[in-house]
Amino acid sequence: MKKEKENTAPVENEQTAEENEEITEIEKIKKELEEKADRLLRTLAEYDNFRKRSIKEKEQAYSDTKADILSSFLPVIDNVERAMNNDNASYEDYKKGAEMIFAQFLKVISDSGVTAYGEKGDAFDPLLHNAVMHIEDENYGENEIVEVFEKGYKLGDRVLRPATVQVAN
Repeated sequence: MKKEKENTAPVENEQTAEENEEITEIEKIKKELEEKADRLLRTLAEYDNFRKRSIKEKEQAYSDTKADILSSFLPVIDNVERAMNNDNASYEDYKKGAEMIFAQFLKVISDSGVTAYGEKGDAFDPLLHNAVMHIEDENYGENEIVEVFEKGYKLGDRVLRPATVQVAN
């Protein structure tokens, strides 16, 4: 009987060692899982912070751009105000002042990247022009702009306002 007990003890020790290895392996896997979950939570928090920061930066950039554009119009406003308060000026002085203010205004918008288009004689393009009238006249070519009622304006490739035109043929 002693032999049986001796043989059983090593088997129990072997099972306990195997169980200990399994328990150690399970604890190791649990620890890895906790680390990965922690890393995932940190990544999610970083992403949320990035998203909030991006929104804030976008709003700030929009606000800064808007302020820059509007502040460039302030000298034009000042000159219009000066012209309106000048009671002693002649018609010619007012006309010259209005032309100068108009030139200043055009410079402000061109410095902002806005360009005017739509000239008499240009070819009609439905993507750029709004035809409100059409005439048949042999003196003009096919789809030629005969008259411009309102110029069009673009910012880069983006049409801010299509030119309102009369088209021939």
